[in-house]
Amino acid sequence: MSISMYEASVPVLVRGLTCLQAILGKAEAHAAEKQIDPSVFTGARLFPDMLPLVRQVYIATDTSKGCAARLAGVEPPKYDDVEVTFEELQARIQKTIDYLKEFKPEQIDGSEERAVTLKMRTGPVEFTGKNYLLQFALPNFYFHVTTAYDILRHNGVELGKLDYLGGR
Repeated sequence: MSISMYEASVPVLVRGLTCLQAILGKAEAHAAEKQIDPSVFTGARLFPDMLPLVRQVYIATDTSKGCAARLAGVEPPKYDDVEVTFEELQARIQKTIDYLKEFKPEQIDGSEERAVTLKMRTGPVEFTGKNYLLQFALPNFYFHVTTAYDILRHNGVELGKLDYLGGR
């Protein structure tokens, strides 16, 4: 039995974003408990040349909505990238989850050979739908969710593997 493009994308992205919401919730609670300005966490980086937490969230949500839209052959919505607080980041994630839940399997299934072109700074990059999902979108999504987790864990937020994986 094979897995569908829908099953390999939308539910996976929704689960990852839901875990990211929980991780941010723990960070917000940690900041309140320890009386730390929340901007310390939202602006934190693992290394000076890496993007801060807010940008990790922007990219994880952009990758998610872009993935589903491109596989369905529609234009993804544009976000303004202005969220800076935990509350605003949570709202952005929820808006993305809500958008993903609008897609139906029949919009995405069968997109394995659909041409997907990404406009990158270095020029366009072309994929088939299957290669885009498995070799670009999902790895990129997980990279940024993982980096968000790592930034918060590095800064003392008590997180564990199940926070990243989500409860069963």
